[in-house]
Order: sequence, then C-alpha cells, then structure tokens
Amino acid sequence: MAVSLLSAIANIMAEPIYELGEFYRSRNRANNMGEALEEYIKDAFAGTISEPIEQLRLHQLQEAFSYAGNQNNPPDIIIRGGDAIEVKKIENAGSSLALNSSYPKAKLFADSPMITKACRECEEWTEKNIIYAVGVVNDNHLKKLYFVYGTDYAASAEVYERIKTTIRDGIQTIPDLEFTVTEELGRVNRVDPLGITYLRIRGMWGIKNPAKAFRYIYSGNNAADFELMAVINSEIYNSFPADDRECIERLANEQDGFKVVNVDIKTPDNPAVLKPAMLITYGG
Repeated sequence: MAVSLLSAIANIMAEPIYELGEFYRSRNRANNMGEALEEYIKDAFAGTISEPIEQLRLHQLQEAFSYAGNQNNPPDIIIRGGDAIEVKKIENAGSSLALNSSYPKAKLFADSPMITKACRECEEWTEKNIIYAVGVVNDNHLKKLYFVYGTDYAASAEVYERIKTTIRDGIQTIPDLEFTVTEELGRVNRVDPLGITYLRIRGMWGIKNPAKAFRYIYSGNNAADFELMAVINSEIYNSFPADDRECIERLANEQDGFKVVNVDIKTPDNPAVLKPAMLITYGG
C-alpha cells in the first residue's frame, strides 16, 4: 500500500522540525532552504525524519518513492504506486507560488511534454493525483506548511491550454513577423532590419498560495509558532487506508490545536458547484 498524505501529516506531528536549515545542513542533506524543505517532505512521507543513518534512510526513500525529480520539470517526487508531489517554498504567508513555464496541475499525466523520460518510465502509470506541498520559511524557520490536492486547487488542463493557444495564435496574426513554434509560447525571428534579433515568448505562471486560495474556509493562525493546513476532498480522503484515517482522527481528539472538520469547497472548473472535503489544521 502506497504511503498517504495522512501518514505524512501524522509523522510531522510526531516529529516536528521547525529549524529546517540547521537540521538538514547538520546531516549534510541540504545546502539551502528549498532543498531542506523538499527533504523534510520526503522524510515525512517515508517515515524517516529521525533516521540518522543515511544508507538506511536512502533505502527507505527508495521503497517509498519511484521518482525524485529536478527543479526544471514537475513533479518533485512520485510516491511508489501513489500520488505525485510538488514542493514549493515561499517566504511569507501572502506570497503567491511562482510556477514559471508550467501552469498549475489538477492531475499529472504520463503523456505530458513537461515531464522527463525518467518520470514517465519510473513505474507503470497514466495519470496521478498531485499534492502541492507549500512551506512558508523565514530565516531558516518553517512557519507554515500547506498541503492541497491539485484537483481541489487547479482547473482542468484545457482551461490553461486555451489561454496558451489564444496567445500563440494571436501573435501569429501580427503582420511581417517570422514566428516559430517552440516548447515555450513561441519565438519571433528577424525582428530587426538586419535579421539578427529574435524574441522568445515565455509563459510565467503563478497561483495564489493555498492559504489565500482557501481563505473562505480557513482564516489561518498568524500567532502560531507553526501552522499546518491540509485540504483533501472527501473522495480522496475516504480512499486512504482506514488505519491512516483513524490515526488522524485520533490526533484530533488527543492533540491540542489539531483539528479535522468537514467543509465544502469550490470546484475549480465551476465554483458554483461545491464538493465535500476534510480540512485538517494545526496551530501551536
């Protein structure tokens, strides 16, 4: 059985690490806060937060994940037989996520041109749910951690592709331009009279962070030393192993500040339609 977001949350609650930079630099596992946050997310899912022996940790990571990617292609991690994970670091709770040339994903598809061959072939798969794991980090300190599934956060691919296509087609209607289709939005060649200047046209996508996107169901806790929030639609939540659900619900009864509540969230493709979800929060 693939590891779940619920088990990762339970591991974080059991072994919270707030001084990420110091912790991961001391173990020679990260050189910067972005890397430290990604390593913490890996450890949370794999159950290796407190594993001091690197070889044992690496073997456990191998069991948990089929793919660990690079910064230039989504996703950052794929759970073996389970979800994909995209890790994002921001510096304050009001910041948006910079997605650069990759628009937000409701799901990850094996035929996407944005993923690598290694990702496509890491296991047998055609589509995966994707978890956005967003950390707010100030001065090496992890202040907030948000988890949200792409299906609850991003519109369907055709919404974004339509915008890309409209822009690309519009550029091609400009007279006297030599336009070349590329993996970006396009390239205009021979812009100047000498024909030596070209213009690259890139999409720079961004999206509000989960705390701002879901402000209508959770107002946050700015006074907390550490805050955690996860939004999981009920269909996905109920698909998790019963043991994981029982563990999270037991934490809600035993851990001060830890809550699991039923909410209704907007459907990204049609906000007029609400769907049931679980909101998991901690502020302490």
